[in-house]
Amino acid sequence: MTLFKKILIANRGEIAVRIIKTATAMGYSTVAVYSEADQDALHVQLADQSVLIGPAPVAESYLNAESIIAAAKSSGADAIHPGYGFLSENSAFAKLCLDNQIIFIGPSAHAIELMGSKRQSKIAVQNANVATVPGYDGENQSIAALTREAKRIGTPLMIKASAGGGGRGMRLVTDLSTLSEHLSSAASEAENAFGSGELILEKALIKPRHIEIQIFADQQGNAISLGERDCSVQRRHQKVVEEAPSPAVNPTLRKAMGEAAIQVATLCDYTGAGTVEFLLDQSGDFFFLEMNTRLQVEHPVTEQVTGIDLVEWQLRIAAGEPLPLTQDQIQIKGHAIEVRLYAEDPCNDYLPQTGPIHLWQIPDDDNVRVDSGILQGTQISPFYDPMLAKIIAFSNDRQGAIRKLDRALSHTCLLGTKTNKYFLRDMINHPEFRSGQVTTDFIARNQTQLLATNVLSDNEADSFAHALAVALWVYSHTPQPCRHQDRLSGRMGSIVFLRHNNRDKNKTVVRCRVHYLSAQCLRVNVNDMSFDLNIKILGDRFHVRHDTNTHSGTLFIQERSLFFDTGEQSYHFINATHELPHKPEAEGNGRILSPMDGNLMSVQVSPGDSVSKGDTVAVVEAMKMEHQLKADVDGIVETVSAQAGDQLKTRQLILLIKREINQNQT
Repeated sequence: MTLFKKILIANRGEIAVRIIKTATAMGYSTVAVYSEADQDALHVQLADQSVLIGPAPVAESYLNAESIIAAAKSSGADAIHPGYGFLSENSAFAKLCLDNQIIFIGPSAHAIELMGSKRQSKIAVQNANVATVPGYDGENQSIAALTREAKRIGTPLMIKASAGGGGRGMRLVTDLSTLSEHLSSAASEAENAFGSGELILEKALIKPRHIEIQIFADQQGNAISLGERDCSVQRRHQKVVEEAPSPAVNPTLRKAMGEAAIQVATLCDYTGAGTVEFLLDQSGDFFFLEMNTRLQVEHPVTEQVTGIDLVEWQLRIAAGEPLPLTQDQIQIKGHAIEVRLYAEDPCNDYLPQTGPIHLWQIPDDDNVRVDSGILQGTQISPFYDPMLAKIIAFSNDRQGAIRKLDRALSHTCLLGTKTNKYFLRDMINHPEFRSGQVTTDFIARNQTQLLATNVLSDNEADSFAHALAVALWVYSHTPQPCRHQDRLSGRMGSIVFLRHNNRDKNKTVVRCRVHYLSAQCLRVNVNDMSFDLNIKILGDRFHVRHDTNTHSGTLFIQERSLFFDTGEQSYHFINATHELPHKPEAEGNGRILSPMDGNLMSVQVSPGDSVSKGDTVAVVEAMKMEHQLKADVDGIVETVSAQAGDQLKTRQLILLIKREINQNQT
């Protein structure tokens, strides 16, 4: 037995909160580490101790191994749990813990090094006769060698970062003429995310399912599998929805995949929690994809269907205990589905969002679990992953889990920053998902349909949303005594101009006229339509009756901003009554602005350079992803106002392109 008493969690956000809860329940003392951006974070508040490890950028804080070791020593922690991401699959960090007599709660440095490299792990499992996807995993990483191998493999081709996952450093290539740009971009993103730009190439399978097996191994040499998770619903190669068990896996296939996963784990004398990922093709054949030598983001669905606390098992195995159960004792009961709530704009290519969390509410339901690390009244930082929470529903069967998850999402509310909440609801209610037939291209194939309800296109629905916003705004800003029917019945109110900030890139302002019919009822005229709305507001909840229908929801008002969520849609309106008129631009203006708070990775042009519309002119990194900024006009670069390494604010000017006037247009 290896005894330890105090655990430092070398992570942040929801996974740090998750680990602290189990560690505390088991009687361990806990230590949180935090960056300057996270000093008020939930994980810091929940831990017994906390230690500042550096500035906000991950390289100076959560990826700073020396600072984390120093934090463990200063706090007296004798064990470190790395969570997922950051240093969790860094073999040098695992060895550093060992060298400093600190227990690393995870596998050995050797296992991490072997399985943490997609290239090396693929070679190892091939030698063990486990099927892999055809491709290239050689040491020669020159652009010439990778280009030569890419041509040999052919398209569709997948470029992957050898050292990491989560969609970072991953690119799908369908046209080899774009290969060079994809290789450079993938290597750069991988280097910044994982400290290694090493790449592998694989033939992209057509319409596969992404199935992963949860395994556990102890220090006594025992290894078991805890069933599979289906992670086929992905956007930009990042998982969005996960479920257990998979609708595509029967008991025979489950047994075969479980045995293959254990065989992979045995190759490296694995200990602790690990996940072996496979691609399952339409004929039922499966191919090794990678092994994640850590706890997965989606581990809660396995916990729900097995009744096992995976973090507790990690701590017990790290302490030298044998596996609590044998393979025959593992039972899968019911069905669990998890969705990831991201701060992102699905209608704008899933662009990560930063901003305030004015209000945060989660459902109160015994069959619903919410893992999050956010707090109302705090800010969403540009320095870290945009995932805010995981919402998990459990039921006896899959359809029941879908129903409970949909209801849970409708009762989850975050106001202040855009999220993918309604995109998630649309996905789990799509007929293809409900039938259990989804493959990894599900979102890409159905994106137009999935995004349709995130944009108000129906004129009446759009007008009603404006009317509801006006009524809530005016009612909230009218002193209660002044709402008395005798004083205001029939009195004309102000003309209010509202801008719908969720979707209106051109900042179109809508003119609305409002007056009270009674103390509780307002008539709003908008877009030649009239709406009589009976309003009741209690705290942050509102109830509005229109005709025979009642609309309820949650609202937050700050200065000129009105945020509200009806459970069916979320809105952000700006009171634009006193704004100067804005003329929308039909074409680009040559002003290249940062789309979000982030780090300017590179500026690829200089003053005087000629550019064409669509050319990449700069790259911004935010929330661990790189975003290429394109020229929006043909012209000449006039000025460059920022340089690589600058920390940018949203809409900060990076460079200016002087439009080239076509002689035929003069």
